[in-house]
Amino acid sequence: MATDQVEWLRREGRIVVVGASLAGLRAAETLRAEGFAGELTLIGDEPYEPYDRPPLSKSVLLGRASPLHTELPHRREIDAKWRLGVPAAGLDLSAKRVRLADGDEVEYDRLLIATGVRARPWPKEEEARLDGVCLLRTRDDAADLYHRLKAGPRRVFVIGAGFAGSEVASACREMGIPVTVAERAGAPLVGALGGVVGAVAAELQLENGVDLRTHVTVTGLEGDATGRVRAVHLSDESVVEADVVVVSLGSLRNTEWLAGSGLGAGPRGIACDAGCRAFDFRGIVTDDVFVAGDVARSPHALFGYQFLSLEHWGNAVAQAETAAHNMICHGADRRPHLWMPAFWSSMFGVNIKSVGVPPMGDQIMITQGSPAERRFVGVYGYQGRVIAAVSFDNTRWLEFYARQIERGAPFPVEYPTMDRRPEGRQPVAADFPDPSLPTHGPTVTLSGYSPADQQLVFHPARH
Repeated sequence: MATDQVEWLRREGRIVVVGASLAGLRAAETLRAEGFAGELTLIGDEPYEPYDRPPLSKSVLLGRASPLHTELPHRREIDAKWRLGVPAAGLDLSAKRVRLADGDEVEYDRLLIATGVRARPWPKEEEARLDGVCLLRTRDDAADLYHRLKAGPRRVFVIGAGFAGSEVASACREMGIPVTVAERAGAPLVGALGGVVGAVAAELQLENGVDLRTHVTVTGLEGDATGRVRAVHLSDESVVEADVVVVSLGSLRNTEWLAGSGLGAGPRGIACDAGCRAFDFRGIVTDDVFVAGDVARSPHALFGYQFLSLEHWGNAVAQAETAAHNMICHGADRRPHLWMPAFWSSMFGVNIKSVGVPPMGDQIMITQGSPAERRFVGVYGYQGRVIAAVSFDNTRWLEFYARQIERGAPFPVEYPTMDRRPEGRQPVAADFPDPSLPTHGPTVTLSGYSPADQQLVFHPARH
């Protein structure tokens, strides 16, 4: 873009941000901080200003924080038009217009898409409508589930033992509520951290009184005559009575509104380059549409330029800041999004953190501490390199391993302060499930190298 066009955009252009959550807010703040003086519009499908989601499955469920007071702090005044409570319904790339569900249209010169993800619903609609069948993604979801837990249910049933499902189970046990967790894989957290760490997570749940059922799926939810859920039927033919069922089957990326728009958008997210510019469905980069947050699929230099979809709080902030910077600067001043993936969770009194991309790892070795004591660091290797690390109550090592990932350090991990590798600290198979099978809750999705989700068929002209 020519210098005078960039200056015009910064002075009086129109920027529209679709998605009024963490990424959208931080992008808007960055735009203003970096000198954008034009018209700024934020569009959000919920009626609330941006709020923080991590507390919803932790402190909110335990009554330590109100779902009404989880608003994200504004780092600066953004002087924006807020279009809340009305989702985007379509995009016209050639006319540069976002169509809203109420029929209105919003024109833009630059567009940032930060529509994030939503909770995957229970697939049987009639069963999903039973009173007591809950999701946990939004502020309203958290408020509803909190009130149900506070009422003292006889038993809560959680479908899916990813991070969110495990956090719900932890909250239930802390409140003294009986809870059953069903997981199709062999242990909790296996999609995100593999079977070795999953086995530790399973022991943690069992020790805390969770009725953990693995290698099973839920075949049906049964209601009573009043339309309330009363029992859960499992694939092993067992039946568990429960009056609250939390469906925690992972997330769906909010891309359906882009169908027919021409963008490279699909169930795996919206493909973009390292500078957050969206690809169209032919794999050609656009210059006026950018993507950030959970909905983005972008290549990462540290991980073989694979396209990563990251459902991480820190990634949403960093990618939003990069996208906003790149939207209003000259091409030579653009910067790549190279945030080190990092994630944290807290359950059953244990703090779990990871850096890098654990699902890429084919081996893991415990380098510090002991899984038996629930205080350890596991390091993942891939093709002879350190690719990720996870800690249970041992976060002080993670910054060191983040640097190891950045420099492509060799795996198995070397012990420079010792003459030899300590006894028992040998690499073993990380034991991730087959990626083609659904699991509950990987926070990083590897989605290959192609920026396009749609196969093109070329018909050469006849002469």
